[in-house]
Amino acid sequence: MVQKEKKSPEIKSEAPKRRGRPRSYEPDVALGKALDLFRKDGFAATSLDELSAATGMNRPSLYAAFGDKRELYIKSYERYRADARASMIELFRGEVPIRERLKRIYAAALDIYLADASEPRGCFTVMTAASEAVADPEIRAMVLDGFGELDKAFASCFRRAREKGELPASADPLALAQLASATIHTIAIRSRARVPRKELEAIVSGAIGVLCGPVAN
Repeated sequence: MVQKEKKSPEIKSEAPKRRGRPRSYEPDVALGKALDLFRKDGFAATSLDELSAATGMNRPSLYAAFGDKRELYIKSYERYRADARASMIELFRGEVPIRERLKRIYAAALDIYLADASEPRGCFTVMTAASEAVADPEIRAMVLDGFGELDKAFASCFRRAREKGELPASADPLALAQLASATIHTIAIRSRARVPRKELEAIVSGAIGVLCGPVAN
């Protein structure tokens, strides 16, 4: 009588266990919180403890995710510029008369600067990055790039308006663009100082009159 061989029990291989704790934060959300804090208080006045509290991340986690405080500031500035660009790009590209286009652009800018009615924060570039640009070449390059980008966007608007006969042939698109950008910076500073929106809109109206000339009867 032949005995059946006993089969050895199968050994199931276990999946390797994951090491370390799972990431418990959303990078975009955390960066947005840091951006809000830097935009409100600037670089120097914002402490790592405040950033940790705002993002819900301890210091080692902050360093691992974003680098040191300066790197987090730069990433926050990049995020601000990307968000602002996305919210306004179609206003610069749309085919509407120059006067109406400028009204829409400035209205959108005021919406950004006055988003928090109880604590208006103005523009990140003008209110905080420009101060850091004095001593930091990388931030200075970013600020200048932002100025140049805005000037080019406005210049394109004025160039198209000149081609359509909305502006005289002698109009200088770049010079007008720099004045238009300066108006953006002015309302950003004044909005941070809590100048009422009605007064800011009056400044915008006067600027558009200078940029486009008097309204034809």
